[in-house]
Amino acid sequence: MRMSSVADLRTYLVANTGLAGLEIFDPVDVADIVRVFRRDGFVVVRDILTDQQVETLRAGCDAVVDEILALDPKREGNRGVRRYSFGSSSTTGSQLHRPEWQMLVDLPTLTPIISAIFGSADYMLRAAGGDFCVPGANDYQALHSDMGHGTFHDPRGQLTYRDLPCPFLCANFLTTDATPTNGPTRQIPGTQHSREPIPTLEQEPEWMRLSTVCPAPAGSVQLRDVRAWHGGTPNVSDDVRSIPNIELYAPWFHFPVTPSISPADYRELSEHGQRIARLCVPDSSEELIAKTVFSP
Repeated sequence: MRMSSVADLRTYLVANTGLAGLEIFDPVDVADIVRVFRRDGFVVVRDILTDQQVETLRAGCDAVVDEILALDPKREGNRGVRRYSFGSSSTTGSQLHRPEWQMLVDLPTLTPIISAIFGSADYMLRAAGGDFCVPGANDYQALHSDMGHGTFHDPRGQLTYRDLPCPFLCANFLTTDATPTNGPTRQIPGTQHSREPIPTLEQEPEWMRLSTVCPAPAGSVQLRDVRAWHGGTPNVSDDVRSIPNIELYAPWFHFPVTPSISPADYRELSEHGQRIARLCVPDSSEELIAKTVFSP
């Protein structure tokens, strides 16, 4: 797909992009949410955040966006041109030191869903981050998986990490409506278990480029099995698109976690929040240093 102008691209996306038959569930539809998540490798749930929580989270994202952009006047991005990772822009690899992200750790609308997906409430918090793209991010990000082959090894050579139940889940929160033009995530259904090579941008068929998770309302969460193929799409709107997240390990799976929340803030979490975030807090004798950095 080659467009002669951004206006042409915008018109094309409005007319063509979006997952056909995208189901968006209510938080009480737990059985259906789990079924679709396990089938497709992702699912969207509305009304996870209240209107006030959306405003709070959006304000927190805007503050961090301003800090990051101030360090990148050329808009080179750290996930591609005009694309940024919230986590990679912090010295801790996370934004968990900020109260807006701490709010996401134990939401009464979301915790029962995560527990049902993992079959247990004893999952572990890895980090809190997400990404954003600014207007002018007119290119596609290549399809990718957030979990590599090196994360699991079967010496018999019979199993790969793609044969396992979901080991690592990402919950992305929509701070604005996801539309065809503001850089919605594209997801390729069912690829969490695929052993096929992920196509490059040049190889990717057009239907995959149009497989975007939209429209979806602000306040929703997109739950992703991080093994599923996904990628960023053009933001040809006039607004920044931010999707903060929390990243969660299944009870039976984890890798080393970098401390990213102070002991004082950790103590303010709910009992469940403290249990799942216990690897994210440093020893009480250690000082947590979290500041915004930028490296393209």
